Amino acid sequence: MAKTITITRAAEFAIGELSRQTGVLIETIRYYERIGFVPIPPRGTNGRRTYDVGDVKRLRFIKRSRDMGFSQDEVRTLLRLADGGATSCGEVKTLAEVHLRDIRAKISDLKKLENVLAETVSQCTGPGAPACPVLDVLSEEPKFA
Repeated sequence: MAKTITITRAAEFAIGELSRQTGVLIETIRYYERIGFVPIPPRGTNGRRTYDVGDVKRLRFIKRSRDMGFSQDEVRTLLRLADGGATSCGEVKTLAEVHLRDIRAKISDLKKLENVLAETVSQCTGPGAPACPVLDVLSEEPKFA
């Protein structure tokens, strides 16, 4: 059964609630505030920072972007495009295409790494062997780079 996340009905809530609703750690939220991803919120009458539904949406956008592997600079660009109101789908598509190429290159590199490591591990003869192929390959120039 899928877990349903309900947005708090109150107009304002504390950082702990923002964290709960978005799955983003409190320290990460504070970090995102320091680097300008999330605006520093106003303080309530109790002196604590207060957040609203707009902050939830923005933080979920950032979290999903980071989960998809976009760099901080790319997230900043995506936020700028999303905040601009006149979002150019073409600009977003170009950014996403570049990111997709990078991901495919990493996958290709990982497949090469997997092949080298699997081949090396298969050459291990086990305990008592005078040499270790895994240690030997770690000392060599990379074959997968």
